[in-house]
Amino acid sequence: MSTATTPDVTPAEATPDLVARLRATFATGHTKPLAWRQEQLTRLRALLTENRDAIAGALYSDLRKPGPEANAVEVDFPVREIDHTLAHLPQWLAPQQLDPTALAGLPEGSTAGTQYEPLGTVLVIAPWNYPVQLSLVPVAGALAAGNAVLLKPSELAPATSRLLARLVPAYLDPEAVAVVEGGVPETTELLAQRFDHVFYTGNGTVGRIVMRAAAEHLTPVTLELGGKSPVFVDRDTDVAAVAARLAEAKFRNSGQTCVAPDYVLTDPATARALEVALAEAVERLFGDDPQASPAYGRMINQRHFDRVAALLDSGTTAFGGRTDRDDVYIAPTVLTGVTGDDPVMREEIFGPVLPVVEVEDLDEAIAFINDRDKPLALYGFTENETTRRRLAAETSSGGLGFGLPMAHLRVPELPFGGVGESGMGSYHGPHSLTTFSHRRARLDVPLGSA
Repeated sequence: MSTATTPDVTPAEATPDLVARLRATFATGHTKPLAWRQEQLTRLRALLTENRDAIAGALYSDLRKPGPEANAVEVDFPVREIDHTLAHLPQWLAPQQLDPTALAGLPEGSTAGTQYEPLGTVLVIAPWNYPVQLSLVPVAGALAAGNAVLLKPSELAPATSRLLARLVPAYLDPEAVAVVEGGVPETTELLAQRFDHVFYTGNGTVGRIVMRAAAEHLTPVTLELGGKSPVFVDRDTDVAAVAARLAEAKFRNSGQTCVAPDYVLTDPATARALEVALAEAVERLFGDDPQASPAYGRMINQRHFDRVAALLDSGTTAFGGRTDRDDVYIAPTVLTGVTGDDPVMREEIFGPVLPVVEVEDLDEAIAFINDRDKPLALYGFTENETTRRRLAAETSSGGLGFGLPMAHLRVPELPFGGVGESGMGSYHGPHSLTTFSHRRARLDVPLGSA
């Protein structure tokens, strides 16, 4: 394990001592002033913008992530989030006063309102698929709320983890922000400590472990999980436009995105047209040999390669299907003739495989969606307003998007999070402030008015 934290912290220092140091810093009030929060966010922005090449290099080492994608998703996305927070933080933090009419029955002159206060010391456990964005956007929210923060990057993205362990203490206040590297033993030790909030991004299996550990201290948790995010494609849509947007969303990062379209529901005739259009869209994105394309990434490791490759036996391969285990490469693949009982439909794919499930109509599609766990996102391609209303009213998901998959993440005023099996809690923009703060009620009643 490597620990990069306060100036005199060494790898030999025990995790309990490190957490105690962060808690002691918070107890002094050091992290509460608005100026400190703004300074940390500004420094975090500089960490990202001044280290673009190093970040891109680490992401390429871990995921073969293309440079333009690394810049857009792992640097520019967090920078926009930070800029939005800096622009609005004083407004968000301003105390909210109740209308005096709400105080009927209390003595004249009474006032009441709410104000955000930081929770304390926050643990952020980050995943490997977007290891910079999904580390630093939650950290930004926790800092904006005035907390001390301990970041645990994913050991499955080791180059990025090492880089964050080096950069974070160089840019952020080392008395209040720390990084702990390592795998399961280190994470287990962290979860044994008392934090004031635990923010975890990953899968449901580990999410349950996190929640059980947090329960020992009655620590609130945010669980950003995943699930099988469906796409409904209506009849009479512009199939070429749908295919272009689907391919871009599904096959970015080699399909390793929690809100990537997981499977398509559409009628048989649209399915046939969509298969052809998707093949054309993939060729426009990655050429006739995606393995040779600098724009196409790889699976994170051979274990995940093996898991996803085993799903290729479901249905019939419309196109793609090529694999190279030594290169952890799975071609962009579309499967047809898939049923709800096939292996590819029993788990979140988290890879570049897109099953097409044929349904007769919207009724069957809604029933199919509702027969499964609530997904992190639901996408629809339809110009029919009644269809949109029904998808909104008759299904449940963390987010709902029409026309452009994954785009709701780009709007910082929208809460991002799951429901049910896809997670609990949300963040981004003002919702991060809500997550990492306590909204404290205050009532003032004058003594002389009794």
